[in-house]
Amino acid sequence: MNKKIVVPGDFLSDDVKQAGNGTYVQDGKVYAKLYGVASDKGKVRVVPLSGLYAPTSGDVIIGTVKSVTFSNWILDIKSPYEGWLNHSEYPRRIDSSDMSKYLTVGDSVMVMVKELTPSMKVDLTMRSNRASKISNGRLVDISPVKVPRVIGRGGSMISMLKKETNCNIVVGQNGVVWVTGKDKDMARAVDALNVIENEAHKQGLTERISKLLKIEVKRKKAEPESPEILNELLD
Repeated sequence: MNKKIVVPGDFLSDDVKQAGNGTYVQDGKVYAKLYGVASDKGKVRVVPLSGLYAPTSGDVIIGTVKSVTFSNWILDIKSPYEGWLNHSEYPRRIDSSDMSKYLTVGDSVMVMVKELTPSMKVDLTMRSNRASKISNGRLVDISPVKVPRVIGRGGSMISMLKKETNCNIVVGQNGVVWVTGKDKDMARAVDALNVIENEAHKQGLTERISKLLKIEVKRKKAEPESPEILNELLD
């Protein structure tokens, strides 16, 4: 297969063992799950052309409750598809009539994608040690396609960000980032995330962000009336 543009539902392969990211399997065949560029290098996969999140089973994401039904919380997961969190997937046993006591409209939660059906119903679960209700810190939206850049090779970028900002930073695969720490530290982390998103295409970005964060700390220690000191720090 040469690289080609595909849309959701396009047939890709008869070999289900070759199904990779951005695909789904139905009736023994592999289909495109999203709009993007399909290729079969290694496995059949689709790289998204748009910035919307394409759910995959096992993804840890951050969503916001948009409505509560009889037995499900419906979540905005920054995707063309809604996330469905059944009350049975909450970490503790609760009655459906008490659902709003635990999660209500506007609440944000870290969840895991349990299953993605062929009809694109996204079933979620909080029965994971990484799942939790978010009640503090700040949430930052970035493009889902920039998530690998924020994490970095071998976790290099995210490890550096945590160290230099003194913040705990959790990156959802859907492009929602949860930052916790002191207010001034969170502000620095958010600024760094914005730079990463805007300059994700540049080489040596981890080193550049690290330098910028160090310069910012030194700048705050410098006298504001001393431009010579600031110019020296920026050199």
